[in-house]
Amino acid sequence: MYCQKLKREAEALEKSPMPGEVGERILKNISKEAWQLWLAQQTMIINENRLTPFEPEARALLKAEMEKFLFTDEAQTPEGYVDPAK
Repeated sequence: MYCQKLKREAEALEKSPMPGEVGERILKNISKEAWQLWLAQQTMIINENRLTPFEPEARALLKAEMEKFLFTDEAQTPEGYVDPAK
């Protein structure tokens, strides 16, 4: 399948990672590799912003960031993030 995030052919996800229209869009357009990249980005966002993922505001922020990360070139590293490898 052609991955919209990676802009190349890549292995497809086996099932929708979430319910609803967004989940189906991800399943049809995002590869396993790109989804793993999002999961790492999501963890970074949660940690850097000290989010509690079950709170509605945090879920809304994560959904918006996920769509930005997967479907646009506008995603950014959270402000103040320092790569631990450096």
